[in-house]
Amino acid sequence: MIHENVSGPGRLAWELVLAPGGRVPSSHAHPAQEERFTVIEGRMRFRVGLRPIVAGAGTTVVVPPGTVHSFANAGPDPARVLVTTDPALEMAALLETAAAMAREQHAAGRALPRVLDLALFMCDFEREVRAPYLPVAPVRLVMRTLARLAGALGRDSRYRRLRPR
Repeated sequence: MIHENVSGPGRLAWELVLAPGGRVPSSHAHPAQEERFTVIEGRMRFRVGLRPIVAGAGTTVVVPPGTVHSFANAGPDPARVLVTTDPALEMAALLETAAAMAREQHAAGRALPRVLDLALFMCDFEREVRAPYLPVAPVRLVMRTLARLAGALGRDSRYRRLRPR
């Protein structure tokens, strides 16, 4: 559930519900955004930089801009978390696109996203997310090259149908 501008202009607040064992697909960073995770119910495990954190209901974990992080449900029950992203940028579209890609990937029985879809996603949302630990410029060059290849081959239409406008 996404609540745009709930906590102030330019912010995005959204509720994350993770089933037991649920987790973000991979570590990542938001170059210019701060994320705040407030656990409403359940237990969550975070890694913020190199620091592991286990958080229960009522705990807020702050991830500064540019910090590599990951998170997962650490308990036997679903976890509910209020996430605030500041500034919002295109985070709502990123979340909707990522969810659509995950549904398509699951329906196709794929363990990993398609490489060209991932390249298109990383190019569309390079202000919002980046790969961890790797130098930005070479990763951006590779992703942009793959995205152009996807377009030239006409392999971007499936991804574009998943992307909200």
